[in-house]
Amino acid sequence: MKEKSERYTHILKYTGLFGGVQGLSILVGIVRTKLVAVLLGTEGVGLASLFNSTIKLVSDSTNLGISISAVREISDAYEKNNAKRLSHSIMLIRSWSMLTALFGMMVCLLASPLLNRWTFTWGDHTLHFVLLSPVVAMLAVTAGETAVLKGTRQLRSLATISVYNVIVSLIATVPLYYVWHVAAIVPALFLVGFLQMILTIGYSYRLYPLRLSFSRSLLGEGLGMVWLGIAFVIAGIMGSGADFAIRAFLNNVDSIDVVGLYSAGYVMTMTYAGMVFSAMDTEFFPRISGIPELGEKLNDAVNSQIEICILLVSPMLVVFQTFLPILLPVLYTGKFMPALGMMQVMVIAMFIRAVKLPISYLPLARGDSRSYLLMEACYDVFVVIAVVYGFRMAGLTGTGYGIMAASVFDFLMLFFYMRWKYRYVMSATVYRYIGLHFPLILLSFAATFAPSSWIYWTTGILLSIISGAISLRILYTKTQIWEKVKSKLGKIWKK
Repeated sequence: MKEKSERYTHILKYTGLFGGVQGLSILVGIVRTKLVAVLLGTEGVGLASLFNSTIKLVSDSTNLGISISAVREISDAYEKNNAKRLSHSIMLIRSWSMLTALFGMMVCLLASPLLNRWTFTWGDHTLHFVLLSPVVAMLAVTAGETAVLKGTRQLRSLATISVYNVIVSLIATVPLYYVWHVAAIVPALFLVGFLQMILTIGYSYRLYPLRLSFSRSLLGEGLGMVWLGIAFVIAGIMGSGADFAIRAFLNNVDSIDVVGLYSAGYVMTMTYAGMVFSAMDTEFFPRISGIPELGEKLNDAVNSQIEICILLVSPMLVVFQTFLPILLPVLYTGKFMPALGMMQVMVIAMFIRAVKLPISYLPLARGDSRSYLLMEACYDVFVVIAVVYGFRMAGLTGTGYGIMAASVFDFLMLFFYMRWKYRYVMSATVYRYIGLHFPLILLSFAATFAPSSWIYWTTGILLSIISGAISLRILYTKTQIWEKVKSKLGKIWKK
């Protein structure tokens, strides 16, 4: 019991750290989102979304999966406290990151006419993709240095970088949009990519000074890491490709305004839940990568992560669901209200994501690229089909039902596959927490169909209080975080 309490406290601590960072990022992002929505409108938001998704597709296609496989490589050396091997691994990863940066930039540059043809049915945006090609290189360098910081457990540095990134994005881009409006989208994307790269390498190089080597022998050592990353590249291509296909479909069958509405609704919902999920990639993945074998210890680590995710995200989702009619026009503008129905359905999908996301890290932690690729491929194909079908049946709200259906499919697939492949067994505690919170999520969604506003608000606020009380009670009894807070407050009071 003591060991589990300590594990709960550890998870809660770092989820709180990165959740707090994400929350601060959201607050700053709210200002930026509101200003961008006002300055660019739905058409401008949709155009920026198309450029972003296309550049991400090129980046995911050319980075050789180093941002994922490098974490395992560095984490192993770091856990064994082997300074010489750690320094060598960092030099190896940086050398490969530089090569992928140049490769990605050249691919984007040469493929600009094709990217223009595939993305847009109006105008010629070839020059825009040419100008954005250095952004692909910047993303590769940033990803490599981020992997170095993750693998060496520089969690506070990563949190600080995240805060600075969102503040810099606000200060740097809004004046451009104010002066040049839609014409500033490409320069703004370039500037944000450059500033984020500078911030990341500034922290990383200070801890581990830059050393590169492009000798055949050194690069040959990284081939194993690269081959492992190839599956991640393919999965990234499919993930970005699925996102690209959905946005291109909406643009072609309807309009760029619908793409803007879909993008705003999707990003807002994902960002809100991301306050809890943000610690996964940074703390949870390296931690379970260090567990050497299958069995009880690995299962406990995954189940504890799911339990904390459910307890933290559920009250947030109920509150979010209740106040969406106010939040959406405040954070964007009244023109984005057609996305409300889609977002209300997606709240259910976000709860399912809280349960399935820790399970999905098992293939990554075991270095099982084939299983990871299989799971990603099945989900990406299903989500495109579900969203397209949903949009044809019920418009923008139908895309929300499509995303929810894809989340259910993904959860069931992961549940049975991970049980067979890695002997993963979901704990009785996880089932109990799902039983406590999922009905409240469904009731908050059902309240959106209430015949009068007073029924809607009374039900939503009551459900928010109940969900919050359940989570706080459980966290109070199962963690040591309260004792630590009281201890620190006591020390401050004595001073």
